Amino acid sequence: MYFRESGPSTVLQSASMSRLLKAAGVTAALAAAGVVVERKMIAAPRYHGPPSDHFDGRRFHNHRDGWQTEGSFLKWQLTKRPGAWREWIDSQAGPAPEGRVDGGRVRITWVNHATLLVQIDGVNILTDPIWSERCSPVSFAGPKRHRAPGLQLEDLPKLDAILVSHNHYDHLDLPTLRRLANTRIYTPLGNSAIIARAGIFSARDLDWWQSAKISDRVSITLVPSQHFCARAISDRNATLWGGFVISGPSGHVYFAGDTGWGDHFAQIAAKFQPIRAALLPIGAYLPRWFMKPAHISPAEAVEAHHVLRAGTSIAMHYGTFRLGDDGELEPAEDLRRALQANGNPRFLMIEHGQGVEIP
Repeated sequence: MYFRESGPSTVLQSASMSRLLKAAGVTAALAAAGVVVERKMIAAPRYHGPPSDHFDGRRFHNHRDGWQTEGSFLKWQLTKRPGAWREWIDSQAGPAPEGRVDGGRVRITWVNHATLLVQIDGVNILTDPIWSERCSPVSFAGPKRHRAPGLQLEDLPKLDAILVSHNHYDHLDLPTLRRLANTRIYTPLGNSAIIARAGIFSARDLDWWQSAKISDRVSITLVPSQHFCARAISDRNATLWGGFVISGPSGHVYFAGDTGWGDHFAQIAAKFQPIRAALLPIGAYLPRWFMKPAHISPAEAVEAHHVLRAGTSIAMHYGTFRLGDDGELEPAEDLRRALQANGNPRFLMIEHGQGVEIP
């Protein structure tokens, strides 16, 4: 029996292994903490409810196939070829809107992006409000606005309802909702929990085709769209998405939110006529191979206008945040070409902060 003496190299190897194990332990602890933070503070709380034709008990899904997968997103990030944008677009805020609009009138004011003020039959409804500098979970990174909102938040008339179409940061902006916290919010299934986590308890969830009364004359209905939801990594399709139809004696106004192409346009047209105004997205549509499942192109927006049999359509979801490879001016240019090729229907591109009367 004998004992082997430990030399300097053995001691160094032992110390090195100890440091590696310690570093691995710290890394694992940080990763675990990151997962906890992501799931508890950033990711959307998962909706729980009975299964349906668009909910399997854990995740929501579209009626039409097609997804922006995590792999395709990575491919886009590695191959993207973004179009040109000015760093900042100088513009003046529009005038304060009227307090109320009634007597058969319908007035739409485009603030920016997917934020529009709909005034119909004595009620004021705001869609997907965002006045923040960035659409992001943090204030120091993420897509930054290239122009100021078209209206000052303080110039809004008294609101009767806010419609939030889904949980993406450019549509569900918690800092803005906190500033409007006294207004009733309507949103697809599961999103009220995100809003409540921010200390706002005025949100009500709706399922597709479910309606709610805004006044004794005006109601809103959540309608399907072709899209998806995620605010982080672990919460993909944990909550629902959709558009809205606002209905009153003066007709119907359809707000599409974000959507790819689908048969939902024909379904909406069959249930709601006449559609006096359709508010349709035309931006964040390039590259088509990646964006097609979630965002219609300007040409598809014109096709949707015809399928919906809308009296007037208004373009939105462009010219504020750089979210796709399309350049600042491409959506408007492509829309003009599509309108010329389809008989120049009444499809308006209005200035940020401008309000228009709908015939």
